[in-house]
Amino acid sequence: MSATAAAPQGWGGAAWRQFRLERRMFWRNPSAAFFNFLLPLLFLALIGAILSGEQDQLDVIVPGIAGMSVMSTTFSALAFNLTFLREQGVLKRMRGTPLPASAYFAGIAANAVANTAIQIALVTVAGKVFFGVDWPRDSLALVVFVAAGVVCFAALGVALSHVIPNFESAPAYVNAAFLPLIFVSGVFFDADYAPDVLRSIAEVFPLKHLIDGLSGAMVTGEGLAGNTTALVVIGAWTAVGLVLAVRGFSWEAKSG
Repeated sequence: MSATAAAPQGWGGAAWRQFRLERRMFWRNPSAAFFNFLLPLLFLALIGAILSGEQDQLDVIVPGIAGMSVMSTTFSALAFNLTFLREQGVLKRMRGTPLPASAYFAGIAANAVANTAIQIALVTVAGKVFFGVDWPRDSLALVVFVAAGVVCFAALGVALSHVIPNFESAPAYVNAAFLPLIFVSGVFFDADYAPDVLRSIAEVFPLKHLIDGLSGAMVTGEGLAGNTTALVVIGAWTAVGLVLAVRGFSWEAKSG
């Protein structure tokens, strides 16, 4: 009985220690902090200054930047990090340690979740204080869509890391997916007014639907009931991402 009761506590302690280690390593990497936190806020500041006084446009930009933040702190970060860990042999070495693999990856995932929560909080506060966007109208919908976006883009980021051949090419692979997607999905403009071709492309991918859900939660108050289609699309991409993330995973370096 005591051994069985101690096992979950041991796993939780290992995951917690790994999470704390990931947090320390994150803050010791200025470039990671910049791209995760400062870059989205810089976009928000620049575009918000350009659109100053146009509240309708600002109400579009803030959820858009929030959606981009979710993608950057999960999809981009995990694709980069897992490629680096694999190619440097860290994953292979970790596999031979007593640390359970599930606890190790739980620490990494929790780090991405923490970064996302901080970023969403920063964007929300900045939107309210500097750009006149009201506080979120539906907190439950905000939590649900952020959580759904985190799981979806985390899974897709892990899946993408499997096809990146080495860490030197990681920026090209990640940006080839990240940059076009943020430009067609309505991060910087109202996607409803985009050309039909771009709007059709955006509808296929999850970022546009995440932004729609965040807009409903933060601005319009539509909540979950008004964005069920967005949840379905995000859920479908999550399933695809999870399957590809699990099937393509490798502990071994590709270049080695």
